Amino acid sequence: MDALQALHERVSVPRLIGPAPTAAQREALFKAALRAPDHAYLRPWRFLVVEGEGLERLGELFGRAALAQTQDLSPDTLARYQGLPLRAPLMIIAIGRHIEHPKVPLIEQEMSCAVAVGNMLIAAHALGLGAVWRTGDLAYDPIVRQGLGLADNEFIGAFLYVGHPAGMRKPVPSLEVADFFQSWPPS
Repeated sequence: MDALQALHERVSVPRLIGPAPTAAQREALFKAALRAPDHAYLRPWRFLVVEGEGLERLGELFGRAALAQTQDLSPDTLARYQGLPLRAPLMIIAIGRHIEHPKVPLIEQEMSCAVAVGNMLIAAHALGLGAVWRTGDLAYDPIVRQGLGLADNEFIGAFLYVGHPAGMRKPVPSLEVADFFQSWPPS
């Protein structure tokens, strides 16, 4: 698949099954992330790769966080939190870093992390894999942050679920370019 086709046809794939990506596929995903624009080469991101038993341990961490917020959580709701990481055979947690720099505002560093995740989404599609970017309340939860070893200047930019599509991909939405791009100054 060429680059433009991957860009034009990528969609989120929320239903994922194993097997996990191969070593070669992972290397391609990881290299794609490292090509994100990065003003001043700060490398304002790092990534945790979670699979196998790690997904279960992450589910336990999610469960602890949920219980800390709602002590009377129903067993079904607790099980749902614990099962969130098991929605794919591989999860990549994108962790952005805020680095003080005289020429690089924090928002640019956050956008660099986001582009790294976007690059991995496109690379996954090009490789025939499925992927979906999720965050939600758990990305901001102090128990999750601590459990994952985040520093004070770090944030979770994405829980990127990766695997093989379970079933057909959803159709690519039809968007009109003219609805989003206009000339300036207006005529």
